[in-house]
Amino acid sequence: MKAVLQRVNQARVVVKGEVIGEIGQGFLMLVCAEQGDAPAQADKLLAKVLKLRVFADEAGKMNRSLQDLDGQGARGGLLIVSQFTLAADVSGGNRPSFTGAADPALGRALYEHLVAQAQRLHAPVATGQFGADMQVHLVNDGPVTIPIHIPAASPASR
Repeated sequence: MKAVLQRVNQARVVVKGEVIGEIGQGFLMLVCAEQGDAPAQADKLLAKVLKLRVFADEAGKMNRSLQDLDGQGARGGLLIVSQFTLAADVSGGNRPSFTGAADPALGRALYEHLVAQAQRLHAPVATGQFGADMQVHLVNDGPVTIPIHIPAASPASR
């Protein structure tokens, strides 16, 4: 699975003119399931995201995770948006190929698994809408943008 995390002061997703997901300070997580991915990749990705220390502590150092965003025990928001275009391959020319992305049924299943696990382990969690034409609005903080790739297990290790 691939993800791009953006540390944000606020973010929201709009579908057909209606806000369907919104957070304050936290992460906007654009996520893409790839061919060969399984729930194990989604679980590893989520574990990494929840523990990633890129929020400032009292000294201004990137030393806090999403789960301990402020000293009061409050957690940062997590807005999870499916984005199959993260699987784009532009090595063959100027038109991207998306053949590395999981097929829509698997992509949806893994996205829904990731969201369910995130909701179980963290709050608040908001989402986009799988397969929809979405407008994503954000106020990037920093900016801090981090790509993460959790490769599918090789057939020999499955």
